[in-house]
Amino acid sequence: MSKAVPPIGTLTDRVQLRRRESVAEPEGGHARIFVPLGNAWARVRSLSGRQGSNADGRMVAISHTVVLRFRPDLGPGDRIIYRGRNLDVVSAADLNGRRAYLSCSCSETQVTG
Repeated sequence: MSKAVPPIGTLTDRVQLRRRESVAEPEGGHARIFVPLGNAWARVRSLSGRQGSNADGRMVAISHTVVLRFRPDLGPGDRIIYRGRNLDVVSAADLNGRRAYLSCSCSETQVTG
């Protein structure tokens, strides 16, 4: 992640923001749902990818960095939807300490087979 302030014109990707909530199930336990927070302009960049295995399937894990205008309601465990892909927020930090930009490290996991 670059600590430099991005030019506002580079936030060209439209993303959906979703907050993770836990709701009680009638049978007991909890279910995880994602509640929409809204849409935002962001800069999404893919960092790295790796292959592995998960149970009987092949897994691909891709890491991304997402920079958007600062908002206090987005944090680890939440989700960013980018072009139909689910990016799970791993960490979110103020980019330069001035509460102007939020830099999120995200992970995308896909399992096939």
